[in-house]
Amino acid sequence: MIREATGCERRRWAYTRRPVAVVTFLSDYGLEDDFAGVCHGVIATIAPDARIIDVTHGIPRHDVLAGAIVLRRALPFMPAGVHLAVVDPGVGSERRGVALRCAGEKRLLVGPDNGLLTLAAERFGGVVEAVDVGASPFALQHVAASFHGRDVFAPVAAHLALGASLAAAGEPLDPAGLAVLHHSRPEVVAAGVRAHALHADRFGNVSFDADSDDLRRAGIVPGAVLVNGVRGTYATTFADVAPGDLLLYEDSWGAPALAVNRGSAVDALGLEPGAAVAIARDT
Repeated sequence: MIREATGCERRRWAYTRRPVAVVTFLSDYGLEDDFAGVCHGVIATIAPDARIIDVTHGIPRHDVLAGAIVLRRALPFMPAGVHLAVVDPGVGSERRGVALRCAGEKRLLVGPDNGLLTLAAERFGGVVEAVDVGASPFALQHVAASFHGRDVFAPVAAHLALGASLAAAGEPLDPAGLAVLHHSRPEVVAAGVRAHALHADRFGNVSFDADSDDLRRAGIVPGAVLVNGVRGTYATTFADVAPGDLLLYEDSWGAPALAVNRGSAVDALGLEPGAAVAIARDT
C-alpha cells in the first residue's frame, strides 16, 4: 500500500523547495502486461505533478547490457531529472537497489545495482553519491520479492522527484563498490576490425563495440567492405545502397552500425548479441 508521510517523516526526508522533476523510465517490462503502467501509477500517486517520460519498455528481457546502452545514448536527449531504469534479472536476490547522483549534471539514477546504470552515469561525469535503497523508507508498505520496480524503485524515484534528499532515500554507499558491466572490446588487426554485436533495434539494425576511431585505425573508409565475409558498403544512409544490400553507417547516436536497406542486418548476418563482427575493406 502507498501511505501518506507523517510530519516527522517529511522533516526527516528533507525535501527541497524545487519544482517537481521529470522522471524518465526505461525497462524490459514490455507493454503487454500491466508492469510499466502500475509503476506509472505509483509515481503519479506520490508525485502527481511529475512528468513521466517513457524512454522504452522494449529492452529484451533480462538484457542488462542492452538496457545500459540504450540508457546511455538516450539520456543526453532527456531533461535532467530522475532517471528510473529497471532491467533486473536478479530481483529478489542479494543484488542491491541503488539511487545515484551524477557529477556532470543534476541527474539522479534509480534502479538495480547490476551495471544497468553505470554507462549512463559515466556519460554524466561519474557517480559522486550513492545510496542503497533496498530498505528505503520511501518503499511501499509491502515489498514483493519479484517486483521491486513497483515497490522500491518507482516510489524512490517519485520522492526524489518531489525533492527528497538522496541521503534520505537509503543508506550511503561507496560509489567505487557499484557493479560494473564487463562487456566485449574490439580489436584492430591487420585485416580490419574484430568486434562484437551489442544491441539490435526493432528494424534489425545492429550496434557493435567498435567505434569510428577503430574503423579509421584499421583503414576502413567509405566504400566497399566485407562484414563477416558478406559484401556491403560503408556509406552515409540507407538510400546509398540498393534495397536488400548491407550498409555500414554512422547511426543517429554517432556510432558505427550495420543495417540492410529495407531488411534486417540481424537476419542477413545472423547477429545475436555477443556474436563476432569482422569488418574489413573489400579489395
